[in-house]
Amino acid sequence: MLKWIRLALVAAVFALTTQTQAQAALEKTKVHIAVGGKAAFYYLPLTIAEQLGYFKDEGLDVTISDFAGGSTALRAVVGGSADVVSGAYEHTISLQGKKQFFQAFVQQGRLPQISLGIATAKMAGYKTAKDLKGMKIGVSAPGSSTNNLVKQMLAKEGLKPTDVSIVGVGTGAGAIATMKSGQIDAISNVDPVMTKLEQEGAIKLVADTRTYKGTIAVWGAPLPAGCLYAPIEFIRKNPNTVQALTNAIVRADKWLAKATPQDILKTVPETYLLGDKALYLFSYGKIKEALSLDGSISDAGARATLKALATFDPQIKAGEVKLDQTYTNEFVKKANAKYK
Repeated sequence: MLKWIRLALVAAVFALTTQTQAQAALEKTKVHIAVGGKAAFYYLPLTIAEQLGYFKDEGLDVTISDFAGGSTALRAVVGGSADVVSGAYEHTISLQGKKQFFQAFVQQGRLPQISLGIATAKMAGYKTAKDLKGMKIGVSAPGSSTNNLVKQMLAKEGLKPTDVSIVGVGTGAGAIATMKSGQIDAISNVDPVMTKLEQEGAIKLVADTRTYKGTIAVWGAPLPAGCLYAPIEFIRKNPNTVQALTNAIVRADKWLAKATPQDILKTVPETYLLGDKALYLFSYGKIKEALSLDGSISDAGARATLKALATFDPQIKAGEVKLDQTYTNEFVKKANAKYK
């Protein structure tokens, strides 16, 4: 009798395990992520998850395609050539104004991490953001979050986006070369590009959202930044796959919260360092507080983002945006339970 009881227990455990595995089966194992400027600190958790094998640990075969900026990465997903965007949370709000419904499901950065710098040679004529009028300003890509910082600065002074000329320069060595060669008067970009330009004396910063203090000075509140987001329909059809992606990013967020600068140097590709390890680490020190600790998106931050975007984007009407559709913390909660 005891033997039969044991066999029954083994069978029950096997059935339960099989059922659990079936429930957790990935709808898609191959996932294509589009990112705008992968080497930037803005997307450091994505690189950490990739380099440390966290996506593979979740059963995912992830392909990451790098684009000049967040807006061009977004177009890849809208066009159907990629599944998920690694980009700025604010785009999920902007897209609703165009009747396109995307949702962010895990956060990489809790502050925008974007700075605006004026060419040192032009600083003598700069006093306030009103003096941006007529300037040629470099951004990662037109329509990206780096561009939105410029729009916000202009809106505060009663200026229009058309009062400046916007030039896409990417987020790497090309952006540095464009600024130093005098092709643009100012640049809105992310680190390590901005720290390198600042240290070399090419620019003077007039806005800095790498810190809470600087973010509040520009936007009035801390805003969610880099996230993974996708069409809501993709998330509904592939909840287990989205959970696996979330698990990997949350694990990377938590790794970064404890990592030493040397840990990061050993993990990121050599090309990210822009030929200067010391500067890369110095730059990392400036943005560290902007990285997410657990992947969750703040409700207050989402509301503040909507309010800020509505000041300069006529397609966004605050009363019409369904903010609860632009982000979810459902997957993050489960990921944090798994990786405590």
